[in-house]
Amino acid sequence: MEQTATGIGPLLDRFDGVSRIALLRGGGLGDLMFALPAVPALKAAYPGSTVTLLGTPVHEALVSAAHTGFDDVMVLPVAEGVRPGHEDPAAMESFFRAARERQFDLAVQLHGGGRFSNPFLLQLQARHTVGSGTPDAAPLERTLPYVYYQHEPLRSLEVAGLAGAPPVHLEARLDPRAEFVARLPETLGAALPPDGQPLLVLHPGATDPRRHWPAGSFGAVARAAADDGARVLVVGDHSETGLADAVVSAAVGRPAGGTTGRSTHSGEPPVASVAGMLGLGELAALLARADVVLANDSGPRHLAQALGTPTVGIYWAGNALTSGPLGRGRHRVHLSWVTNCPVCGADVTQVGWTAPRCPHNGSLVAGIRPGDVYADVRSLLH
Repeated sequence: MEQTATGIGPLLDRFDGVSRIALLRGGGLGDLMFALPAVPALKAAYPGSTVTLLGTPVHEALVSAAHTGFDDVMVLPVAEGVRPGHEDPAAMESFFRAARERQFDLAVQLHGGGRFSNPFLLQLQARHTVGSGTPDAAPLERTLPYVYYQHEPLRSLEVAGLAGAPPVHLEARLDPRAEFVARLPETLGAALPPDGQPLLVLHPGATDPRRHWPAGSFGAVARAAADDGARVLVVGDHSETGLADAVVSAAVGRPAGGTTGRSTHSGEPPVASVAGMLGLGELAALLARADVVLANDSGPRHLAQALGTPTVGIYWAGNALTSGPLGRGRHRVHLSWVTNCPVCGADVTQVGWTAPRCPHNGSLVAGIRPGDVYADVRSLLH
């Protein structure tokens, strides 16, 4: 196979006769953002091909909510190391039967080190397979060595290069679907600011609680932004409504539902929670509408970046290596350099498949200062 210097890693020869491509990526919203750069690369390398996402229900919802480049989605069954839950052998067999009937020409594994995902991918019986793998993973036809501390979107492009597909975009790009943009004013009403008033959207959650910046810190930034004339909306899913209320409470200095002491022309409080009110389509429309999004390392932050909205991200340094934005013109990153658990002192840099983590969930980013964060938020808002 001929190798060239074009691409993120080695760019190998294209396969012959590829028209049906399957791409495996489980996990949450952010995980899918990491895989998206591979889609336009594969489609450009194989003109006229279709790319089917093998993903989770939240991925299926995003494909319905935004223009992602995927042609369709097959929702993964529960399977160890691929999608957590209680396995159903009948559902597993039904999934593989349907997948094999599609006769995929190429299957692309973008789900981690391959210990579980490579055997899963091989059951599709695609003509060609590419992906990453740890030393103990089942080999694919072309395999990239898996190293945990690699930027995930660039890893996806390096894997695409194994199939002869050079990069088109270095990071995910999305557009919200028009129907959700049109529905947003009806959903949020007067909570949306009028034209000309800056809109700051905050997301204080993250799957891993160690990535949570304190609610009081988010609240301090929200209060400063409101005092400078911005409307601030706090987003989250139904499980994050309490966290969002805590941010609002910290911002207004009283139980959630008050104001910062000055109302907007519409009578709406300048800091408010809309957590639990938005489906994924409306969330994408709101993030695209925002002037700036401030968030932990989380799915909504990655989604905002893909939608082209400037972001300020709160990151533990190790996560910034794997998932931080590449540029600093539109995106700012505030780093915590903590390397040990604040409770037991365990080394938190040894993560991934190499070592189990300690059981503590104390924040690794609590030391990041709100004043420093707001300086970046303000520079992007105005």
